[in-house]
Amino acid sequence: MGILNVTPDSFSDGGCWLDPGRAVEHGLALAARGADMVDVGGESTRPGARRVPVEEELARVLPVVRGLARQGVLVSIDTMRARVAEAAVDAGARIVNDVSGGRADEAMAKTAARAGVPFVVMHWRGQSQGMDDLAGYGDVVAEVVAEVGRQMDAVVSAGVDPEQVVLDPGLGFAKGRSDDWALLAALDAWAVLDRPLLVGPSRKRFLGELLADPATGEPRPARERDDATSAAAVLAAAQGAWAVRVHEVRAAADAVRVEAAVRAHRMTAGQVPV
Repeated sequence: MGILNVTPDSFSDGGCWLDPGRAVEHGLALAARGADMVDVGGESTRPGARRVPVEEELARVLPVVRGLARQGVLVSIDTMRARVAEAAVDAGARIVNDVSGGRADEAMAKTAARAGVPFVVMHWRGQSQGMDDLAGYGDVVAEVVAEVGRQMDAVVSAGVDPEQVVLDPGLGFAKGRSDDWALLAALDAWAVLDRPLLVGPSRKRFLGELLADPATGEPRPARERDDATSAAAVLAAAQGAWAVRVHEVRAAADAVRVEAAVRAHRMTAGQVPV
């Protein structure tokens, strides 16, 4: 899943793709580099981000969704608003990716149910402005899996077909660094929910802190975390993730292909896959 943020304030690419024409060109380039789908978002969800008016979000995303869909790109709409999701699906989007998992807008689950498209339910504890204050866990893996399981039950109760649901552990959302590593190391724990898993490690803080400058302790800048993102993508793929969400597609796609080839060779040779 290639990331296409049409926002002025996303944490690593804010302002890069505000022009709809350039955004469509970038989305096509992501697809050409190996993205199976392109995730278009018009509202930043970085820590501390403020919400934008719905009309502004619609104006940002709809021309890009239409432009990519017309070119045959499989488009995902990254939004917490039912109105934006509905309009984007009408414009050609075929996946709804809601970082709140349907919690930010009570109409979202019914909208996704009517649309009948895959619906990504991410782990979420609150809006971006205060989410860092919500990162308190005893057993982060067990708690996050349980919380997402309850939210999956809620959206299914609202009419979403269970077969539509894709889950996301929400790396970086109401998580501390150790929480992100624990979740990435234990993706097999999600098997109990029996749904595809989308993992979004791209350029996240936990990677920047791992790669911090040894002299100053400053985290590596976001745009210099793509190699580490590819490593995280391989770890996710090896644990059975359905998709990884990344900014820089080619390296991540190549890395995942290597993991898939090794796994296929093990299976052919009769070895136990790991």
